[in-house]
Amino acid sequence: MQSDAIRLLICRHAKSSWQDASLSDFDRPLNKRGERDAPEMGRRLAHQGIRPDLIMTSPAARALATALHYARQLGIPPEQVQRNPAQYAASVPELIRLVRTVGPGVPTLMLVGHNPESTDLANELGGLRIDNIPTGGIVALAFSGRSWTDLAVGAGTLLFFDYPKKQE
Repeated sequence: MQSDAIRLLICRHAKSSWQDASLSDFDRPLNKRGERDAPEMGRRLAHQGIRPDLIMTSPAARALATALHYARQLGIPPEQVQRNPAQYAASVPELIRLVRTVGPGVPTLMLVGHNPESTDLANELGGLRIDNIPTGGIVALAFSGRSWTDLAVGAGTLLFFDYPKKQE
């Protein structure tokens, strides 16, 4: 990829558990499949040589756990995973505003969040028509230029769309 491009990885959290009905939506953890799929998706990114310069995640339990699994597989210290309350139940315009605040030293940014926001954000920024990013799914977009402040709707180019059940 060109050095004058920035990359955005839009990640939906891995599969969450509904086992404990007393937990709030925010506190739901990953289930067994999510605990298996999140590290696998991190390994797939590592295999492609993708290592985000910054991971921004919703602080909800299932999103944070997913982000920490990715970080572990990619050799990123957990303290470099930025928890952003604004990512929980955020609208697409709010997520775009958040991304535009990222500094110039971050050529590859990973957002770990929820649906429908993740799917809607990927479609909006990439001019895509993805029906649904499955749990654990990742959409990677490239944007020409070097500044997140210039992020424009429809300007992203799809690099890949991967998810746990996708066959090579």
